[in-house]
Amino acid sequence: MTDNNDQVRAQNAQDLSEQTQIRMQKLADLKAAGRDPYLITKFDQNAFSADLKEEFAELPNETDSGKKVKLAGRLMSKRVMGKASFAHLRDDKGDIQLYVRRDELGDEEYAAFKKLDIGDVIGVEGEVFRTRTGELSVRADSLILLSKCLHPLPEKFHGLTDIELRYRQRYVDLMVNPEVKETFRKRSAILRGIRNYMDGLGYLEVETPILTPFEIGASARPFTTHHNTLNMDMVLRIETELYLKRLIVGGMDRVYEIGRIFRNEGMDPRHNPEFTSIEMYQAYTNLDGMMDLTEGLVKYLADTVCGTRKINYQGTEIDLDNWSRMSMKEAVKKYSGVDFDLVKTDEEAIELAKKHHVELPEVKTIGNILPEFFDAFVEDKLVQPTFIYDYPVEISPLAKRKPDDPAFTERFEFFINCMEFGNAFSELNDPIDQRGRFERQVAERKAVEPDCKAQVDYDFVNALEYGMPPTGGLGIGVDRLVMLLTDSASIRDVLLFPTMVPEDRPENA
Repeated sequence: MTDNNDQVRAQNAQDLSEQTQIRMQKLADLKAAGRDPYLITKFDQNAFSADLKEEFAELPNETDSGKKVKLAGRLMSKRVMGKASFAHLRDDKGDIQLYVRRDELGDEEYAAFKKLDIGDVIGVEGEVFRTRTGELSVRADSLILLSKCLHPLPEKFHGLTDIELRYRQRYVDLMVNPEVKETFRKRSAILRGIRNYMDGLGYLEVETPILTPFEIGASARPFTTHHNTLNMDMVLRIETELYLKRLIVGGMDRVYEIGRIFRNEGMDPRHNPEFTSIEMYQAYTNLDGMMDLTEGLVKYLADTVCGTRKINYQGTEIDLDNWSRMSMKEAVKKYSGVDFDLVKTDEEAIELAKKHHVELPEVKTIGNILPEFFDAFVEDKLVQPTFIYDYPVEISPLAKRKPDDPAFTERFEFFINCMEFGNAFSELNDPIDQRGRFERQVAERKAVEPDCKAQVDYDFVNALEYGMPPTGGLGIGVDRLVMLLTDSASIRDVLLFPTMVPEDRPENA
């Protein structure tokens, strides 16, 4: 049984197929006439639409500039009016109007122009001028087809009904929705800004392995693969932390890496199986130093990319000049009324969770139940920038214990608009404590998942035994930061090619 949407999609597919056949026949005719566009290897483009608009911003109406240019891009509109036509060309920087006259091109070339389709890639040479109505244009005296578009461009490619198609065919999305290209220009600017800021602080950008020899005991699930030459299973990294801290041990005091991370977990508007993170580590500093670094970096990016520290995200104004700081216990008490300072046993914590309808974790201890209260009562209240610090040791296997309260660690996460953006520690550098936590973490994983292949990274413990200085570490989800600074609702809006189910899978048929 098919619904109305299925019928519409089927009819659209038929219509598109008919239009594609017409375009393919045009291409065949061109080739037969010795005008195969695919044989052209280059076009000497020397100008862009946005640059011309800036250069000739003061050019009066009905005035020639005296400047001839060569533009190249995609034909986005065409209005034929007898011996003269108007069209719009979209290049890498925007759109510009073309004025095409038969007297300028000649009969044969003008006839060829009229046969062009929307979406065709063309090269144009002509003089810049401003029309009587005030639109900056190029008067074409030469026009050439550089590549044939064999599919019609959608009239309305955006919108809820086409959201999957936009992600699946990002190349079409970029063609017809200029705001999408602008999002990814900003993404590039954000990455460039991160590097500029970190380099300015004396950090060294490094690269560490993506393929790792075994699964560590962390809760994040990895993707697995097999190395044929070595005949061994390997996993794609779920973090860069352990390699970067090896470098701190080796005497590289400030390092960072921007790279892809892979986690075989769920997908939603905030999660994609592969994502980009930045992790940075600095010797001889701690949690407070990482807080200062976080604030400084986010403010710098807002200044650089948005031009303001008061940004709008999905209808909410976010003030990046004002950051709050609360311990996890303080936040839970503020928003749930439960004071975990008064909870002394695991049994008391379990009863409180049941009373307040909080989901119990697999390992039912105070330190594991407190974060569940945080998730249930606090996270969706943290709209303005907020640091939450003092995390239980059970969920922080790589962070230093608090000297005055060893059940908790010197760790923070920061939240904006009810979303977690980053995670930081005063890094654990006690190899004996680290070994014990790793072994306990792996044992807990195997108790819940007997068949899991998690192992302790004893080489990392060995590195710590050589002595790692007091160190602050910070990891930030770059994709979420891009979401914030581009006002994008979903992580898939800021990934050029988000993970998608193939269209030819049976369930999508």
